[in-house]
Amino acid sequence: MNKLEMLEDLPSNTSDNEHFQAVVERAVSRRGFLKSGLGLSAAVFLAGSLSACNSDDDDDDDVAETPQEPASLLGFQAIPIFTGDDVRIAAGYTATVFAPWGTPLFAGDPAWQNGRDDAAAQARQVGDNHDGMHFFPLTEGNSDEGLLVMNHEYVTTSGAATYTWLFGTQDTTITTLDQADKAINAHGVSVIHIARNAAGKWEIKLGSRYNRRITAATPMRLTGPAAGDALLQTSADPTGTLVLGTFNNCGNGWTPWGTYLACEENFNTYFGTTIAGDGRSAAQKRYGLSSGATAYGWELFHDRFDYKKEPNESNRFGWIVEIDPFDAESTPKKRTALGRIKHENAAYRIAADGTVVVYMGDDQADDYIYKFVSDGKYVAGDQRNNANLLDSGELYVAKFKSGAASGDFMGDGEWVLLDRNATPELAGFANQAEVLIHARLAGDAVGATKMDRPEWVAVHPDSGEVYVTLTNNSGRSVTDEANPRAQNRYGQIVRWRETGNDPKATTFEWDIFVLAGNPVKYTDRSDLKSGSANVTADNTFNSPDGLGFDPDGRLWIQTDGNYSNAGEYEGQGNNQMLCADPVSKEIRRFFVGPKECEVTGLSFTPDGRTMFINIQHPGEDGDSHWPDGGTSVPRSATIVITKDDGGVIGS
Repeated sequence: MNKLEMLEDLPSNTSDNEHFQAVVERAVSRRGFLKSGLGLSAAVFLAGSLSACNSDDDDDDDVAETPQEPASLLGFQAIPIFTGDDVRIAAGYTATVFAPWGTPLFAGDPAWQNGRDDAAAQARQVGDNHDGMHFFPLTEGNSDEGLLVMNHEYVTTSGAATYTWLFGTQDTTITTLDQADKAINAHGVSVIHIARNAAGKWEIKLGSRYNRRITAATPMRLTGPAAGDALLQTSADPTGTLVLGTFNNCGNGWTPWGTYLACEENFNTYFGTTIAGDGRSAAQKRYGLSSGATAYGWELFHDRFDYKKEPNESNRFGWIVEIDPFDAESTPKKRTALGRIKHENAAYRIAADGTVVVYMGDDQADDYIYKFVSDGKYVAGDQRNNANLLDSGELYVAKFKSGAASGDFMGDGEWVLLDRNATPELAGFANQAEVLIHARLAGDAVGATKMDRPEWVAVHPDSGEVYVTLTNNSGRSVTDEANPRAQNRYGQIVRWRETGNDPKATTFEWDIFVLAGNPVKYTDRSDLKSGSANVTADNTFNSPDGLGFDPDGRLWIQTDGNYSNAGEYEGQGNNQMLCADPVSKEIRRFFVGPKECEVTGLSFTPDGRTMFINIQHPGEDGDSHWPDGGTSVPRSATIVITKDDGGVIGS
């Protein structure tokens, strides 16, 4: 939403500056109204709400209403941008490369062959393009040994070439079955047993029974309400319950009962056809399957990736996959009750009565935010009870409504139930299984709010407030309060509080926590492209993506955006990780990645003294040799972050 749109309902006999100040004052008034009668916790949530993009947006009345803020949670000095082929981190911290693509996971296996390894070797090595991950302590509270579980989203692309770097050279096109199978084996999930050695350094336990590679060919089970439906049946699996593999796992989640959630995102890009003609259904088009051949080329060697030969195979992807990392013989389960979308990640919250709520974003421009509410109740320590809590419940999609005044970037919201028998707009679906399989179409039918690419969702560990990154949407033309900019290149983070602080509630209130922007290029702070007041020339960034809280409530923000450092992105440098104080809204840059990478994945040891993050697709445009240097093939890798004094990260 631009300045003009914010001013449309103000008197026409006022100057532009007076117009803008009126918007500010109106928003401040609304903020005070929302806080009244809601108690301290609600006041904290709204204390930093975005009233305008003017840094002088508070008046004396508003200050008086705001509770005194504690000292900043951010105990490190911010760092400047960086454009080189290395990493940079705040003073007093050390960043160590760990478990890059191709690292062997099993005792006796040969060292990585600079990308020239075959498919069989790749099936036993750390996969490519590290993404979401989680550290599971081997014993409760153990910060020295555990299982690091991570997604491997895809194989690195460069322009039109799909297998760049995967075979040890740049711009290699697939021509053999082994090459296709190597790509299949580079996807999926790694379960890695890690521990500190005598020198205090993390290392992989190569002889561990826990180490496991889950790939795009690993047998899995479809469970829940849609399992067995005709839309999930194929010639290889007439039961509609057994499927091979998981791929394009982007962000992740985990559960309090000790399982890992791998989230299938852009599955559509793996399905094409070798048969002339289009032949796609409306649902296949809505989920983004393209006619003809794919860049991956798996359909040339495996019929299940040909949507004309197996029209239902793509319906078996786009799910959340639950994995037991402590049992290497267990079968991963695709939980259909959580709906089929381009899942970015999954963030849980447990209600007072034990109900499990899972928040999810569909990472596509103009798609939706969802939540799942379980039928069963979580019982701490009762694994038999908790094992299938994600198989039965209700799926909702969000509507974000504007506030009473335009331009204050806050309002109310509603969770709309996606139930074929209870929601009249869904009567045209054959059954509830079809609603879940075609959840996007169900969201369309009920008029959910089209968002600017919902990516990671994070829940504050104390307040329960929920934050979501909306990474960008350069194609947006129609704006609203939650998505206020046309051609949104920079993205924003929206947060909400459920009514009564109950995650099962069907209504909520929301505001924009930060509107990313570029005040280096757009120096007029009334221009929404400059960002909100907590975005400065010192912390400017674009395309917030990865998102997570640490146990102390610091909000860590990772970016996956334009790294040109030019034009609209002048002064923003390589992709980075920043940290925010949710109360003061202060944001500081903590870490910067190497050339052409995405910074993603986020986890901590229980004591908060080790942070794990991932560097994905360094050198995707051919201009990096990180982390090995020289003329080596660039590799995605994990970064282990520790504080030099042994303290808590961020303190």
